[in-house]
Amino acid sequence: MRINRDNFLVRLRARDERALEFVLEEYGGLLMSVIKRHLSCLPQMQEECLNDVLLRIWEHIAQFDESRSTFKNWIAGIARYQSITYLRKYKKYLDERSLDSCDAGAEDLELLRLIERELSDETERMLSCLKAEDRSIFLKLYCEGQGIEEVSRETGIKKSAIYQRIARGKKKIISLRNREVN
Repeated sequence: MRINRDNFLVRLRARDERALEFVLEEYGGLLMSVIKRHLSCLPQMQEECLNDVLLRIWEHIAQFDESRSTFKNWIAGIARYQSITYLRKYKKYLDERSLDSCDAGAEDLELLRLIERELSDETERMLSCLKAEDRSIFLKLYCEGQGIEEVSRETGIKKSAIYQRIARGKKKIISLRNREVN
């Protein structure tokens, strides 16, 4: 059976490797452009990231829902979030390297700044849908690593109210993400 636009999803769900090859041929350019946009400072990681994106598509094709998004948008989202994961992983590696040795060069430090700026921009974009106070709570909890009790003391907001704000905020962020994908 020949793989084409009409049957590649069915064949991919049936675990036909030729369908994954079709995805790479048909959508490889899109995937690489998304990856390159986020990993422009890490060109040596782009191919590996693409391989991980294809693996994610293969592993999670059963979760793709045509009624919620197009396949193109779905895989672009996978590429975007996988790229961000690579940025975080590489930033952690650079942080450890610069702490462990004094020979961290200017290139490494500049790369670390680029990665931090990319992650910061992405975080700001994701949190832009929240009110300023809720955005502050998210930053304290998830970026600064503070605990609920500490945030509660700092802000004067009850812990139960913080949990409610987190739940509502996560729903808003997910809704925003779903709108972007569709």
